[in-house]
Amino acid sequence: MRRPEPTQNERFFEPTEIIVSKTDTRGRITYANDVFCKVGLYSETELIGQPHSILRHPDMPRCVFHLLWQRIETGQEIFAYVKNLAKNGDFYWVFAHVTPSFDPQGGIDGYHSNRRVPERRAVETIAPIYAALLAEEARHADRKQGMQAGVALLQAELQRIGMEYDAFVFEIAGLA
Repeated sequence: MRRPEPTQNERFFEPTEIIVSKTDTRGRITYANDVFCKVGLYSETELIGQPHSILRHPDMPRCVFHLLWQRIETGQEIFAYVKNLAKNGDFYWVFAHVTPSFDPQGGIDGYHSNRRVPERRAVETIAPIYAALLAEEARHADRKQGMQAGVALLQAELQRIGMEYDAFVFEIAGLA
């Protein structure tokens, strides 16, 4: 599926709505609820089997997804602010909670994500941080080196302010 050209139009969904999706262990969508389809402007058939990265907005630093995968592949949950790309190129912000799903033997057999409407203050706080991470990634010709530089920058900033990633995310959300 061709990635749309991003627009400057922001999409919104109701605070009472939750975007839900499930993926296999490679990140391919196995379930998408109606809110997911409505906000992203996709039909369920268009989403099933596609990589979840179909929603990746170019304003999102790769290092954020690297950290996300690092956490969930080890069986941990993660919370993150994500700017997603709708089918028509519009964008929408979410506060995502991603968790691994386990089979009866305790092995990871997929991932489950619930996304809620983020507080506007949180979006205004995280957007410039993501822009700085994205700029750091872009300074490197090699994408992998850029992503690693973004991770290092984020970790250095968290260390500077004396916070762990989860505490930082919850502080922005006003949940700390």
